[in-house]
Amino acid sequence: MGRALLLAQQAYDCGEVPVGAVVVVDGSIVGEGWNKPVSSCDPTAHAELVALRNAASHLGNYRLSSATLYVTIEPCTMCAGALVHARVKRLVYGAREPKSGAVDSNVNALQGAHLNHHVLVDSGVLDSRCSQLMSSFFKMRRQQKRNNKNE
Repeated sequence: MGRALLLAQQAYDCGEVPVGAVVVVDGSIVGEGWNKPVSSCDPTAHAELVALRNAASHLGNYRLSSATLYVTIEPCTMCAGALVHARVKRLVYGAREPKSGAVDSNVNALQGAHLNHHVLVDSGVLDSRCSQLMSSFFKMRRQQKRNNKNE
């Protein structure tokens, strides 16, 4: 999760919502990413999807059945769906996302009886550090908006 936090900080520094993700297989990082939807003009460029794409390319297989995804914030519905389709074994996330979280906060998109794959979930890992980074980012954005209005 430490590496995911460093990647989230990179997103923050680039003006993106600070989410970082790392894919680990057999103790080694095989993929990583941070949020890039604004800079890449790609609404699907969430940290989780960037990391999954990177891992799949590295491993030469879109099935990541022995992988663990570490991500700083609870995944959204799109990212949760990608975890199921990639057959990720385990998800470890930091802070809950009360507005768009789709693992615990709003829906449980990883455990539906209709799914052909279920992802193991561990939550709350370094949650205060993960949520503090998000809070700091949005506080800064609100201040920027106020400053722009006052100009």
